[in-house]
Amino acid sequence: MQTFDLIIIGGGAGAFGAAIRADGLNAKTAMINKGLPLGGTCVNVGCVPSKTLIHAGTVLHQARNHGIPGIELSMKRFDFQKVVQDELSLVKRMQEEKYQKVLKHLKHVTFFDGKARFVSPHEVEANGETLRGEKFIIATGSTATVPPIEGIHEVGYVTHVEALKLEKQPKELIVVGAGAVGLEFAQMFARFGTKVTILQHSGSIFRPGEKVVVERLQEVLRKEGIEIILSAEVKSARRQKDRKVLTYVVEGKQQELAGDAILLAIGKIPNTAGLGLEKAGVVTDKKQAIVTKPFLQTSQPHIYAAGDVTNLPLRLEPTAGNEGTLAAENALTGSEKSIDYRTVPYTIFTDPELAGVGYTEEEYIKETGRCDCRALNFADVPKAVILRQTDGIIKMIIAPETKRIVGIHILAPHAGELIAEAMMLIRNKNTIDDVTGSLPMFPTLAESIKIVALSFTRDISKLSCCV
Repeated sequence: MQTFDLIIIGGGAGAFGAAIRADGLNAKTAMINKGLPLGGTCVNVGCVPSKTLIHAGTVLHQARNHGIPGIELSMKRFDFQKVVQDELSLVKRMQEEKYQKVLKHLKHVTFFDGKARFVSPHEVEANGETLRGEKFIIATGSTATVPPIEGIHEVGYVTHVEALKLEKQPKELIVVGAGAVGLEFAQMFARFGTKVTILQHSGSIFRPGEKVVVERLQEVLRKEGIEIILSAEVKSARRQKDRKVLTYVVEGKQQELAGDAILLAIGKIPNTAGLGLEKAGVVTDKKQAIVTKPFLQTSQPHIYAAGDVTNLPLRLEPTAGNEGTLAAENALTGSEKSIDYRTVPYTIFTDPELAGVGYTEEEYIKETGRCDCRALNFADVPKAVILRQTDGIIKMIIAPETKRIVGIHILAPHAGELIAEAMMLIRNKNTIDDVTGSLPMFPTLAESIKIVALSFTRDISKLSCCV
């Protein structure tokens, strides 16, 4: 029986974060992975492929809607299959460069291709071989959820995984669920020329977001021709010749919607089934997620977990990778490092992008009883006017007594880039005075953060561009 200082179960972002840190600590490590190729969701069926296709859709949209007088562009051809093949080629290249080659350079890490299953608290079995570990990290990720819709399996559907490699572009696509996946894929296919309808169970397309910012994105998507039906409870699915029909209920009224493809985008379920966690004594919650302490330790002191498989908030790629790094360090050194999730940003890569970090107004009022907030339209940001992209909005939340910035939420071009500055302001506990005294480059979209900070104390309509 081979014995290791650390055994990592999984091969995605969390697992690689753990493996790289363990290798740096000279720990004898095993990585066991089966299922998705190395790299897990993000590089194979998540961030990399989806953002590649989203960029293609953005190019198409900007060519048709650039808004610059005197320029007329025409699109000669859009080849859906060729665009998808280019995306798949990029995925393969990045998977090889960033994961397969990286693994080869980890001299203290041994890779096992197989599905791991605990047979005791300190032993796992993979491909008939038993391995013993002093410490473990579980980073097996998650899988798209299939809701209990009557007839959905017989009718057929795709998740984000299959949608990224479709051979034929749908003419009419029904997206069940909004959130990051639903919104990104809805806009992407709509810009490719597909008629898209979103059926969202709740009354918001993204409940965790700042309400006014999310509602502005909803307006933008509807303006692009995407139909959005909120508070829709999908009941059943059936076939009608070559079309797929969903029956749903809104405010007690039953309605039907037909299309030639259905995309399910209602969330994910942690990949804990079949791991033998009961043999290891690892506790999971009602959603099958592994319960962890803030420093990523499970109910078993020698077993840690990271990424989508846990019950921790903000299931994002940077979070998973950092959790894996901290889990390895905590497991191997005895430290208790953790992440302040309140300072971790999110981004939905629509166009414009939706990003946020820190508290929403509702959250801060609920916790403290009061807050001070300001919202700024990007029509008041010179660079947005220059780009003719003024649909955006930024909202800043501060603590009234100290003027400390506790939340920033942005809908804007490249909001995923802008939110990095916002993240540092919140992490460093900066005040609006710190921001108003700063000197961002003019003209940039990043100026929006200074302008909204100025709006707490000044009427920005009476300020010149460079102030």
